[in-house]
Amino acid sequence: MANSIELSIIIPVFNEAENLAEVIGKIHSLNLPPLEIIVVDDGSTDDSAEIAMGAGANVVRHPYNIGNGAAVKSGMRAAKGRLILLLDGDGQHKPEDIPKLLAEAANYHMVVGARGKGSKLRFHRYVANTVYNLLASYVTQFKVQDLTSGFRLLSRRDAVRFIDLLPNTFSYPTTLTLAFLRSGLTVKYVPIQSLYRSGQSKISLVTDGIRFLLIITKIATLFSPFRVFLPVSLFFFLAGMANYAYTYFTENRFTNMSVFAFTTAVIIFMLGLISEQIALLRMERQQSGRRFDDG
Repeated sequence: MANSIELSIIIPVFNEAENLAEVIGKIHSLNLPPLEIIVVDDGSTDDSAEIAMGAGANVVRHPYNIGNGAAVKSGMRAAKGRLILLLDGDGQHKPEDIPKLLAEAANYHMVVGARGKGSKLRFHRYVANTVYNLLASYVTQFKVQDLTSGFRLLSRRDAVRFIDLLPNTFSYPTTLTLAFLRSGLTVKYVPIQSLYRSGQSKISLVTDGIRFLLIITKIATLFSPFRVFLPVSLFFFLAGMANYAYTYFTENRFTNMSVFAFTTAVIIFMLGLISEQIALLRMERQQSGRRFDDG
């Protein structure tokens, strides 16, 4: 029997009983292709799971809180639709924007709802997102408009392809974006307006902010390591040149510190070259496996 489900909407939740019924109700009110709504209850201590089932959603339960990314991965594994739409359950994303993403699905591998001007973002979150976007744009050589948006549409096939790379934390959107762009898959940003989430945010500015930066660096090293190694190598080279110039003009000699800086620059540069070759071989092997699966 052919699969009649075109779209799987995955909503990861942790204690979102206050917002969940309204979010699911709005989804049901839209004119969407045949779909399933999968609510992944990540160890909630309130009635989130019961409310989701009462609203007509399929519920996947974690016995305890693992993380937002882990909930998304559980939803991906349970999904049956050709397309997967990820949507936060805290009310900050408007289900009415889902058709905007679906309208671009035929032309791009992933469509992301980018929070534009007028979106309800607290100032510190806006500043942090700007920094993340700039860093991700440098790594991918593509203008990343909203790196951390959890509102995105992609095919189930591509989602499963990268599922093992996704962390169990809130930084899964970062990983998905960088993995898609560095693998040559197309990404489209669609402007949306987000709302203030109800209740207390579960994202820590310091802890999760540092984690986001580490995730960006890790994924960049995995897919485009030279973009990480080259600036570090250049820093040590310039530091060596500056130290050499200073000691030459003040003491008329070439010091061990300059030797150390130049040597470090060369070593890091060569490590970057080797890592780049390994990354290319990995991507070629992955692409070959994908063509085999498609065939």
